[in-house]
Amino acid sequence: MSTAMWQRLKPRPGNLRIWQAGLLLALLAFWHVMTAPGLLPNFMFDNDRQAAFFFGQPAVVAQRIWAWFVSDADIYRHLGVTLTETLLAFAIGSVLGLGAGLWLALQPMASALLEPYIKAMNSMPRIILAPIFAVWFGLGIGSKVALGVTLVFFIVFFNVYQGVKEVSPVVLANARMLGASPRQLLRHVYLPSATSWVFSSLHTSVGLAFVGAVVGEYLGSSRGVGYLILQAEGAFDINTVMAGILVLTAFALALDGAVGRLERRLMKWQPKSGETEKL
Repeated sequence: MSTAMWQRLKPRPGNLRIWQAGLLLALLAFWHVMTAPGLLPNFMFDNDRQAAFFFGQPAVVAQRIWAWFVSDADIYRHLGVTLTETLLAFAIGSVLGLGAGLWLALQPMASALLEPYIKAMNSMPRIILAPIFAVWFGLGIGSKVALGVTLVFFIVFFNVYQGVKEVSPVVLANARMLGASPRQLLRHVYLPSATSWVFSSLHTSVGLAFVGAVVGEYLGSSRGVGYLILQAEGAFDINTVMAGILVLTAFALALDGAVGRLERRLMKWQPKSGETEKL
C-alpha cells in the first residue's frame, strides 16, 4: 500500500466509525473461523467441536438473538425487568451519590467524622450484600435495585466529593468578593467544577448498575436476562449465555450513549481538547 493511499485510509475522525465497524467484523470473523467445525485445525482441544462448546458460534448466537426479539419474541418481559432494575439503581444511586458528595464536601467537620465509616463501607465487597438484600426486600425488583444502588452510589459519591474539593481557591475568593451567596456559590462555582467528575462517574456506573441487576437475578429470580443466562449455564448452553451477554452489552452501550449525549448538552461551555490546545 502506497503512502498516499495509507494517508487517505488511516484512522481519523472522518472515517473512525468505518474502522470501528471493520474491527467488529474482524473479531466476529475470527470467532467464526476458530469455532466452526473443520475450518481450521485446533491445537487447544481434542476435536474441532470442543471450541464451539466452550466459546459458542456467532451464527448460532445471532439465531438465538433473532429468536428472542423477532420469531419467538419472548425476551421482552425478561429484558423489561432487567432494564427497570438497572435504570432504578442507576438513577437512585446517582442522585444519592451526588447529594451525599456535595454535602460532605461542603461540611468539613461532618466529612472528618464520617470518613472512616465511608471508607469501610466502600472497601466492603458489596456483592456479598445480595443475599442480605434478598432477605430484607424479597426476591422481587427491590433487592436487585438495592444491590445496584450500593454499587453506583460510591462511584458517584467519591467523584463528586473530589470534584468539589478541587474547586480553585482563587475562583472561590473572587466569587465571595463579588458578594456571592452560598446558594450562588453552589450553583455557579461548585456544581460546574464537579460536573465533569459527575459524568465521568456516570459512565462507569452504567456497567455497575447492570452488574447489580444481573447478580441479583442470579441469586434468586424468575424473570430477567440474568435469569435466562443462569438457566442456560445450567444446561451448558454457551450460545444462549453469549447471546445474553451481547444483549446486555448492547443496552449498556445504549445507556452510556444517552449519558454521553446529556453530557455534551450540559457541558457545551467546556472547551474541547483540540480547542484547548489551540489556546
